[in-house]
Order: sequence, then C-alpha cells, then structure tokens
Amino acid sequence: MTETAELSSQPEDRFPALFAPQRWEWGGIDAQFAVVLPPDELITNIHLIGFTPNGRVVLCRDAKNHWFLPGGTRESGESVRDCLVRELREEAGARLLGEPVWLGAHRAVTDRPVPYRPWQPHPEKAWLWGWAEVLVDTAPTNPDDGEEVVEVRAVTVAEAAALLEHEGWRAELITLAAEQYGG
Repeated sequence: MTETAELSSQPEDRFPALFAPQRWEWGGIDAQFAVVLPPDELITNIHLIGFTPNGRVVLCRDAKNHWFLPGGTRESGESVRDCLVRELREEAGARLLGEPVWLGAHRAVTDRPVPYRPWQPHPEKAWLWGWAEVLVDTAPTNPDDGEEVVEVRAVTVAEAAALLEHEGWRAELITLAAEQYGG
C-alpha cells in the first residue's frame, strides 16, 4: 500500500489499538476512542501531544520512571484551555505557541460508585486528546498534588512512540497527531 493510500484510509483502520475498546482497571473504566468530540460538560481530563517548533514530541518522566504525555484532570469550573495551559506548565514547563487541534476523546464509563472528584460527571466522562506546538521554557512546577516530574525531553516521533509503546494506543495517537502536524 502506498503512503498516500494509507493516509486516505480511515484512522480507525490505521490505528486499531487506539480505537479498540479498553478497560482501565485503575479507575474501573471502560473507554473507547472516537474522533467525535464530546460535550464540554463530560470532559474531565485533557492531554496534549506537544510538538516543539522543530517537530519533536514533548514527553515527561515521573519519579517511577514512567514516560507520559502532559495533561491531567480538569478542576472545578476550569475551561478546557485553562486546564491545558496549567497542566503544560505543571508537568512539562511548557507553554502553547498556537491553538490546540483536538484529535478526539476517550468516552468512558466508570463502575465506581462515586466520581473521582465531586464536581465531575458520573458515571460517564471523557478524556480529550489533542496536539499543538509548544515551547518548553522553564522547569515543571510539580505541584504537591501532581506527578513528580523528574525529566522533560523533546524526542522524535519515532522515539516518543517507542517510549510509550507499552500502551500501543498511545504510540498510535502520537502517529495520528504527527500526520496532522506534518511530521
């Protein structure tokens, strides 16, 4: 298959792990990714594939040696953009250089009896995923209630996919973002 034919096929066909139903045991959550964006009131978490101006992907490493994409839980009354700006600073020491492009979201249902945070929708919720150009210009702020980020690294798309390949769908998400970004 040619590269042009691959890019013209549906993302569901090219990224089967990303679009497959998932069970996230840590939260008692059944989730599935879709490119249709959820209503704002369902969005509890926002995450970003941040591209540096030279096309590298910004990843964070926590004290447990776990690599991840910056993002996190939306606070009560916080807009999607404000959450994204805050999480980028806290985890990556980065700031947006342009508007985010939303790739889609994991629509999720939890079997837990109460929401993770009292203001969150329950039992249905959504994790929003996007990409944007960012600049890492300071150290992560590492608030007390967040992950302890010990390293922020800008890597190639292939390196980012490899560092996150233990969760194959995240590697596919990075590849999808890179296609749109032009990487």
